[in-house]
Amino acid sequence: MGRLLIWIGLIVVVYWLWRRAQRPAPAKPSIGEAQPMVRCAHCGVHTPRATALSQDSQWFCSQAHLQQGASPSDR
Repeated sequence: MGRLLIWIGLIVVVYWLWRRAQRPAPAKPSIGEAQPMVRCAHCGVHTPRATALSQDSQWFCSQAHLQQGASPSDR
Protein backbone atom coordinates (compact mmCIF):
# COMPACT_ATOMS: atom_id res chain seq x y z
CA MET A 1 0.00 0.00 0.00
CA GLY A 2 2.87 2.39 0.83
CA ARG A 3 4.50 1.82 -2.55
CA LEU A 4 1.25 2.61 -4.33
CA LEU A 5 0.98 5.96 -2.52
CA ILE A 6 4.60 6.81 -3.39
CA TRP A 7 3.96 6.02 -7.08
CA ILE A 8 0.77 8.07 -7.12
CA GLY A 9 2.60 10.98 -5.47
CA LEU A 10 5.47 10.72 -7.94
CA ILE A 11 3.09 10.69 -10.90
CA VAL A 12 1.24 13.72 -9.56
CA VAL A 13 4.51 15.66 -9.08
CA VAL A 14 5.76 14.77 -12.57
CA TYR A 15 2.41 15.76 -14.09
CA TRP A 16 2.43 19.06 -12.15
CA LEU A 17 6.00 19.87 -13.31
CA TRP A 18 5.13 18.99 -16.90
CA ARG A 19 2.04 21.24 -16.87
CA ARG A 20 4.04 24.07 -15.31
CA ALA A 21 6.69 23.80 -18.04
CA GLN A 22 4.03 23.87 -20.78
CA ARG A 23 2.45 27.12 -19.59
CA PRO A 24 3.51 30.22 -21.53
CA ALA A 25 5.51 32.72 -19.51
CA PRO A 26 3.49 35.75 -18.39
CA ALA A 27 4.19 38.81 -20.48
CA LYS A 28 6.25 41.38 -18.65
CA PRO A 29 4.96 44.94 -18.93
CA SER A 30 7.25 46.87 -21.20
CA ILE A 31 8.79 49.93 -19.70
CA GLY A 32 9.33 52.64 -22.25
CA GLU A 33 12.49 54.61 -22.51
CA ALA A 34 12.92 57.54 -20.19
CA GLN A 35 11.69 60.78 -21.69
CA PRO A 36 13.48 64.08 -21.22
CA MET A 37 11.78 66.20 -18.57
CA VAL A 38 11.38 69.98 -18.56
CA ARG A 39 10.45 72.34 -15.74
CA CYS A 40 7.34 74.50 -15.97
CA ALA A 41 8.34 78.17 -15.91
CA HIS A 42 5.19 79.03 -13.94
CA CYS A 43 4.85 76.40 -11.20
CA GLY A 44 8.14 74.49 -11.34
CA VAL A 45 6.58 71.06 -11.90
CA HIS A 46 8.65 68.73 -14.09
CA THR A 47 6.75 67.21 -17.01
CA PRO A 48 7.76 65.14 -20.06
CA ARG A 49 8.94 67.33 -22.92
CA ALA A 50 6.57 65.52 -25.29
CA THR A 51 3.52 66.85 -23.42
CA ALA A 52 4.93 70.24 -22.39
CA LEU A 53 4.15 73.49 -24.17
CA SER A 54 6.95 75.82 -25.24
CA GLN A 55 7.07 79.59 -25.71
CA ASP A 56 10.16 81.80 -25.99
CA SER A 57 12.51 79.01 -24.85
CA GLN A 58 10.40 78.45 -21.73
CA TRP A 59 8.39 75.33 -20.99
CA PHE A 60 4.93 75.12 -19.41
CA CYS A 61 2.99 72.14 -18.05
CA SER A 62 -0.45 73.30 -19.23
CA GLN A 63 -2.23 75.78 -21.46
CA ALA A 64 -3.36 77.79 -18.43
CA HIS A 65 0.21 78.25 -17.22
CA LEU A 66 1.31 79.15 -20.74
CA GLN A 67 -1.28 81.93 -20.83
CA GLN A 68 -0.33 83.17 -17.35
CA GLY A 69 3.33 83.30 -18.25
CA ALA A 70 6.43 82.67 -16.20
CA SER A 71 6.34 83.09 -12.46
CA PRO A 72 8.10 86.22 -11.21
CA SER A 73 9.90 84.31 -8.46
CA ASP A 74 13.19 82.55 -9.17
CA ARG A 75 12.64 78.86 -8.43
